[in-house]
Amino acid sequence: MFRFEHPDFLYLLILIPVLAFASLLIARKRKRALQRFGNPELLEPLMPGVSAIRPVIKFYLILLALSAIIFTLAGPQFGTKLQTVKRKGIEIMIALDVSNSMNAQDIAPSRLDRAKRAIYQLVDKLQNDKVGLIVFAGEAYTQLPITTDYPSAKMFISSINTDIVPTQGTAIGAAIRRSMSSFSAQENVNRAIIVITDGENHEDDAIGAAKAAVEKGIKVYTVGMGLPKGAPIPIPGGGKNNFMKDREGNVVISKLDEAMLVEIAKAGDAEFIPANNIRKGINDLVDYLSKLEKTEMEAKIYTDYENQFQYIALIALIMLLIDFIVLERKNKYLSKIKLFEEEDKK
Repeated sequence: MFRFEHPDFLYLLILIPVLAFASLLIARKRKRALQRFGNPELLEPLMPGVSAIRPVIKFYLILLALSAIIFTLAGPQFGTKLQTVKRKGIEIMIALDVSNSMNAQDIAPSRLDRAKRAIYQLVDKLQNDKVGLIVFAGEAYTQLPITTDYPSAKMFISSINTDIVPTQGTAIGAAIRRSMSSFSAQENVNRAIIVITDGENHEDDAIGAAKAAVEKGIKVYTVGMGLPKGAPIPIPGGGKNNFMKDREGNVVISKLDEAMLVEIAKAGDAEFIPANNIRKGINDLVDYLSKLEKTEMEAKIYTDYENQFQYIALIALIMLLIDFIVLERKNKYLSKIKLFEEEDKK
């Protein structure tokens, strides 16, 4: 398992594009200043030692060295031992709707993007809890098995879009049932399912699925993405004002079915969280989850991390050494060597 011991140092990488942009501006300023004296091609014989490419090479060698130094300071490490530890927490399965209606923009930037941000916020607030991810539209699929690896969870979340599921629709019941089967085999653990959707269930009996979850001791929370007034559904790659239409040619308006989500949450012995104030909603959801009794669970984590900064430090040293060797001006002795020019015939 790879990690950085001091990841805050990685913020210094913002210096790299800033310095590159500054170098570009300085180079343009020098070129304009040279043009004031005359044609650069005519001035070139008067400056035989000046090289246009060498300063650029040296600058980018310095940038590479600086990047390597920043990564060195961040402390790259590899975990060498997988150890089983016991922690107190709960198990949470997040079921995220990825149907086309989640592209609607009644909440900016879109329902799906706002939902992904909400999941980020939720994961950031978890401690010692296990989390898994289900994506669903017409069918439900396990995107991330139950785990305590929060960075991996965020990575999977970032890659989600509405093309990830081949069958369109909104099968909330299937998502709940898939979530129920995705928990660990450990017994006597408090569990919760969080369904994030616009609530337009067209496929199955979501309320029946929520009741079945409660019978197994699993609470089913719902998070509503969208507004009751609704919004048209953009066609991916179809242009700014190209929206989905029905068979009669009318623009389809997707609306939040809040009543349905409230009913599912009620059947799931839990709460409905509206998305009109998602930050407050996530805080409320965390409060609800924190009231569930924590149970001792086993989790496998990497330990005995070994520092690997020396290899990146070596790269930085090599870049600085090459920069020291390469001069900004042309070498007058090497310039006399002309391997590819024919000698003048007498």
